[in-house]
Amino acid sequence: MEAIKLGVALPTSGPLASPVNIARVARQAERLGYDSLWTYERLLRPMAALPRPDGGEPERVPEIYRLTYEPLETLSYVAAITERIALGTSVVDALFHPPVVLARRYATLDQLSGGRVIAGLGQGWMPQEFETVNVPMRRIGNGMDEAVAAMRACWGPDPVEYEGRFYRIAPSEVNPKPVQPRIPILLGSITPKGIERAARIADGLNPIALSLEAVTGFAGAFRQAARDNGRDADALSVVARANVPITREPIAEDDRPFLAGSPGQIAEDVKRLEGSGVDHVLFANLAENDIEEELGLLEELKAALTR
Repeated sequence: MEAIKLGVALPTSGPLASPVNIARVARQAERLGYDSLWTYERLLRPMAALPRPDGGEPERVPEIYRLTYEPLETLSYVAAITERIALGTSVVDALFHPPVVLARRYATLDQLSGGRVIAGLGQGWMPQEFETVNVPMRRIGNGMDEAVAAMRACWGPDPVEYEGRFYRIAPSEVNPKPVQPRIPILLGSITPKGIERAARIADGLNPIALSLEAVTGFAGAFRQAARDNGRDADALSVVARANVPITREPIAEDDRPFLAGSPGQIAEDVKRLEGSGVDHVLFANLAENDIEEELGLLEELKAALTR
């Protein structure tokens, strides 16, 4: 059984977000032997309060979204200062971009990085962002199928041609092409329809690790749906996103979210994922601490995970 791969979110938002800190985390993660670095997309932080998923009083989206560096530009910068570590997005909202534009941006990054790109895509959820890019929210679903198909067409041989309901590409030369024969596409989702879509059209699933039971359930449903669609489920990937903190001291077990806590606690949680269908964990938790503390915790976590 292969070891679970380990990824780190770059500090592209929140108090630690800066070019200097992005570079420091990227270099440290590669030096320590982490497998991947990740960014994400947020177009804006609305002033208006939004409904909460749990039905509570509406509130503004978290302040961490006040500043968010652009994901692909950031990864291009990181590509120039690293050599081997994979570069992923978790996620870029595909419906906010013409597929040919997004495909060329990923292909350019793949060229600049020597074939290290993982294209994690999502559909978006914030009404103000859909309004800003002049895309109707009813495009969620079928529009995602077409966006992925059109991007893959752009990465294929010329002449590229695509004809769909939402997107059209006249027979054209579209370049550059990626270094990789097939840039892996992950879809970020935890809903049954989204998981089924990923199993049908993507190379992997990028769910949030809400709990051990939840994330292993997502992975199992994804791989079963892939088999139901006649695909080789073992060739696909599940990258679990852990939006929880790494802490110096252990967290009491009664209060500890899955994959949160001290390096030792997290290492035990990662071991519990072995054989579950999750093959990659993304630690997306560099937000509030001192940068020296964060870099030290990354080193301790990697040591705990390799014992």
